[in-house]
Amino acid sequence: MILLKSVTRIFLLFAFVAFIASCATKPPRTSSEIKADKAIGLEVTQQLANDQNIYARHIEVDVYRGVVTLSGFVFEANDMFEAAQVAARVPGVISVSNQMHLEEFGRGGRR
Repeated sequence: MILLKSVTRIFLLFAFVAFIASCATKPPRTSSEIKADKAIGLEVTQQLANDQNIYARHIEVDVYRGVVTLSGFVFEANDMFEAAQVAARVPGVISVSNQMHLEEFGRGGRR
C-alpha cells in the first residue's frame, strides 16, 4: 500500500512537470510569420540607417512574431530612446524590447 502511494506520487509529479514544460514552449512560427518578421526586421534596419539623428551601425535588430528586439550598443543615451521610437513606428511592429547598452566612452574616446 505504501509502495502504491509512493509510485502514484512520483507519477503525478512527473505528469505535473511534463504539463508545465509543455506550456512553457512556444509553438513554431508559420512560414508567413517568418516572412513577415524578416520584412519587419529589414524595414526597421533601413529606418534606423536612414535616420540622421542615430548612429545605428552597432544596433542589431531581431524580430519574433512582430516583437522587435534591439540589441548591441550606442554611443549616446538619446540614441537608445530614438532607436526604439523609430522601430515602434514601423508597420507590423507589435512592441519593442530595448536590450541595447550605452558605450560610455563613445566615439570620442575617454573623457
